[in-house]
Amino acid sequence: MVAGESGMGKSTLVNSLFLTDLYKDRKLLNAEERINQTVEIIKHTVDIEEKGVKLKLTIVDTPGFGDAVNNNECWKPITDYIDQQFEQYFRDESGLNRKNIQDNRVHCCLYFIPPFGHGLRPVDVEFMKALHEKVNIIPLIAKADCLTPNEIKKLKDRIREEIDKFGIKVYQFPECDSDEDEEFKQLDKELKECTPFAVIGSNTVVEARGQRVRGRLYPWGIVEVENQSHCDFVKLRNMLIRSHMHDLKDVTCDVHYENYRAQCIQEMTSKLAQDNRMESPIPILPLSTPDVETEKLIKLKDEELKRMQEMLNKMQQQMHDKEQ
Repeated sequence: MVAGESGMGKSTLVNSLFLTDLYKDRKLLNAEERINQTVEIIKHTVDIEEKGVKLKLTIVDTPGFGDAVNNNECWKPITDYIDQQFEQYFRDESGLNRKNIQDNRVHCCLYFIPPFGHGLRPVDVEFMKALHEKVNIIPLIAKADCLTPNEIKKLKDRIREEIDKFGIKVYQFPECDSDEDEEFKQLDKELKECTPFAVIGSNTVVEARGQRVRGRLYPWGIVEVENQSHCDFVKLRNMLIRSHMHDLKDVTCDVHYENYRAQCIQEMTSKLAQDNRMESPIPILPLSTPDVETEKLIKLKDEELKRMQEMLNKMQQQMHDKEQ
């Protein structure tokens, strides 16, 4: 899932990540149309191949988010969509045919933060807090070519501080095993230090140093999308598709979905108990005024217990006499 206000380069980055053009038929809205635009949920399916392994990914776009004058609860359609996917999976998992369950749960949300400004805006904080218990959030600094390397470093530090300050739970990279080689540990350390990823997207091929590369041509030079000294695009792509794809799915399954499932079961149990109490109330009056037959039965049982106790005492006395 990708989320962020319009003009942050979401479409370009998605096309750059998966080397495709998912938005060729997109209609650009004018200013008047944007005023009345609401948040939409649009799904795209893309087939990619990584090292001979074919993958089918579903990309969920959220046009209209953060574009209104009043952005109060503009994330509601997004949280509702995530809950709907959890609900569908829960229904399928509880059904008879569990072998061919289609997993449409959202495993990752790329959230685009504007490069201009001094950190997180109120809408950024509220959005991430509304979603952090439901999905793995990966914050991105959009259009990183607007900033100098020093400005990017300061903005990253500020965003990390504010994420901690507001108690936002973004995706945490798993710790390396002790038996991993040093090269892998170094790459993992660099990946953790990169967050939030500063990214640039481009579908244009330009010539740099005699080579044709994807990038952006400016009067002052060329910004290369896949040059790690220019942005974190390569680290983000490798993390999403290669190194951490399974961990993202595991966290969704073991944490976010299990929380949703436990909540559903608790609500169902509470509702069932409440319905049972309403259908069969406790009969207080009959117990407080037992009828004649009940009293007679209780008296007979008491007499029978008394006789059995006497017989038991008599047998114990006989055994005691024999031992003497």
